[in-house]
Amino acid sequence: MSGLVERSSVGRLTVDLGAIRANYSVIARRVAPAVTSAVVKADAYGLGAERVSAALAREGCRDFFVAHLREAEPLVGALPSDARVFVLNGLAPGDEARCAALGAIPVLNSLQQARSWAALAVGQGAALPAVIQIDSGMARMGLSDADVETLARDAEVLARLDLRLVMSHLASGDEPDSPLNAQQLARFLALCSQLPPAPRSLANSGGAFLGPDFDLELVRPGVALYGASPHVGGQGLNAAVRLDARVVQVREIPAGTGVGYSHAYTSADAMRLATIGIGYADGWPRRLSGRDVAAWFDGVRLPMLGRVSMDSIIVDIGALPDGALRAGDEVELIGPHQSLDAVAAQADTVAHDILTGLGQRLDRIYLEDQA
Repeated sequence: MSGLVERSSVGRLTVDLGAIRANYSVIARRVAPAVTSAVVKADAYGLGAERVSAALAREGCRDFFVAHLREAEPLVGALPSDARVFVLNGLAPGDEARCAALGAIPVLNSLQQARSWAALAVGQGAALPAVIQIDSGMARMGLSDADVETLARDAEVLARLDLRLVMSHLASGDEPDSPLNAQQLARFLALCSQLPPAPRSLANSGGAFLGPDFDLELVRPGVALYGASPHVGGQGLNAAVRLDARVVQVREIPAGTGVGYSHAYTSADAMRLATIGIGYADGWPRRLSGRDVAAWFDGVRLPMLGRVSMDSIIVDIGALPDGALRAGDEVELIGPHQSLDAVAAQADTVAHDILTGLGQRLDRIYLEDQA
């Protein structure tokens, strides 16, 4: 590319594709001989599905999960010809022919979806590849126990489904001590036994670290690929994202000065502050207002003061030498000094929420792997 690239006035999100590949490899080695897939829905959790999927394909991944059919469209032609793209939310009525033409594989979550996909197969003269999702205890998506029994008796529909996978989803995979995990596993296996033999999948990111009983034939990591630890067993993953934001203004204030909206912070003494040009419109959660989070510059912690605004936050730079931080400099918000998991914990949320919320005003910079 030639010419100048306009630099965001907000900051940059750096995505380490090599780290994502390494995380895939960590999980793949852990769960072998089960197959490791990749969940790249929501634009790979906001990191760029096409770039991330291409990197994972170079690592050997061939099974990719998105949430909606429109997310599958840019991936199918860009991935290796032997890759499979699965659509987790199934198909809206009328989308069956579009899905078949694309070559994506729907996750059928209801009897009606299964029947509609089977009906299309009649017109095409051959069984169509499909995944059946079972609700094993989350009450979100998938066939109920009664639905599984009904489908198991419907030889005509089953004959038209080229069943590539039977799957379910753990409600508490990120809680390794939860009894719900074993309960769901037992229920899932019992329901699978009623259907024609097919590979089975239950483990998400958290489930991939619960032990071999949960691995079955395929695991579906998502957020773990991007460096967030699903629970203590997930240690050993590599940080894959860094968030840096730009300094807009540096100022000095006297004692007794209210800072930000509603003067949620008031200075007890004279202070030096920096306004950072990132806010909740960019995915830095407003819930972080008043929490123990900071920006970092040259290894120095700069506590955040007051409330998060739409386009800015304010930090205390008193720990830095006078003049060390200037307008235009960048400070670290997620990185070596303040992890993605730590920010999520302070915001009373999960890493998924932080990643998918990071806005389009941020430059996205990719560190390419060397393979």
